[in-house]
Amino acid sequence: MALDVKASYIGKKIFDIEHLSKAFDDKIILKDFSYIFTRYEKLGIIGENGVGKSTFLKLLLGIEQPDSGVIGRGTTLKIGYYSQEGLKFPEDAKVIDVVTAIADHIVLDDGRRMSAGQFLQKFLFTPKTQYSYVSKLSGGERRRLYLCTILMQSPNFLILDEPTNDLDIMTLQVLEEYIAQFKGCVIVVSHDRYFMDKIAEHLLVFEGDGKVTNFPSSYSDYMEYKVLKEDEEKAAAAAKSKAAAPAQQPAATANRPVKLTFKEKREMEQIEQELQQLEEEKAQLEQELNSGTLPYDQLQQKSARIGEIMERTDEITMRWLELSEK
Repeated sequence: MALDVKASYIGKKIFDIEHLSKAFDDKIILKDFSYIFTRYEKLGIIGENGVGKSTFLKLLLGIEQPDSGVIGRGTTLKIGYYSQEGLKFPEDAKVIDVVTAIADHIVLDDGRRMSAGQFLQKFLFTPKTQYSYVSKLSGGERRRLYLCTILMQSPNFLILDEPTNDLDIMTLQVLEEYIAQFKGCVIVVSHDRYFMDKIAEHLLVFEGDGKVTNFPSSYSDYMEYKVLKEDEEKAAAAAKSKAAAPAQQPAATANRPVKLTFKEKREMEQIEQELQQLEEEKAQLEQELNSGTLPYDQLQQKSARIGEIMERTDEITMRWLELSEK
């Protein structure tokens, strides 16, 4: 069945995909897929590994060609692509020289003009580090520099492929602020629910066998929807099986559906309360980090605490989902 999706966001069209089909390694990636990417769109792409997300990005970038269909690119299109494979710098170059080789200044979407040094400082490179050699940088600093070189090119179509795998929390917060003011199209591929919730206004969900669904809300909303949908499908299958089965004696008590015990119900309530508290604490910490008034040691402490909150939230959310399925 053809999937024909048209984005409803207001803005200039920069990509127009019509009836795109693609198979790769005997797997169907896209089947008669149509979509329009527009200038102000903030889009997340999710799906299990191996369903074609990376191949789809390569189609957009022109690295791969479709088996059929047309990709129309706007005349003003300028792509910035952050990937896990794109990190290459001359080891004997200084950080500032790597960036100024692209541009001496950048004009941000809010109209501010920044020198290369100011922009590097915005992304947490101190004046001293800016004059260090690339060979002296840590792995995280190299990733941050790579991100700066992409943004310094002033793209209007930004693709971020799994950025949370490599960037530290403070860099991600600066990136979130940058994207919030970015007047172009942004595509994020990530399994990080918290980052996606902040960036993506809607999702393209790759479900396999060429099926792509446009989900008009956040990653968290999609996960809730997915659980509800699976429950409905299980209930429908059970009802169908029961209707098809011959009449039987009432099932033994041991075969009755498992219900939550009082202790488990209480545990769910406690998890919901803790999730609310963690979310409030995280929001407060983010507000403090974005204030620009904290000394460096407190920035590190509060950033580390946000990481702990995210890990704890993931842990208890999984437990809540286990209980909710009973």
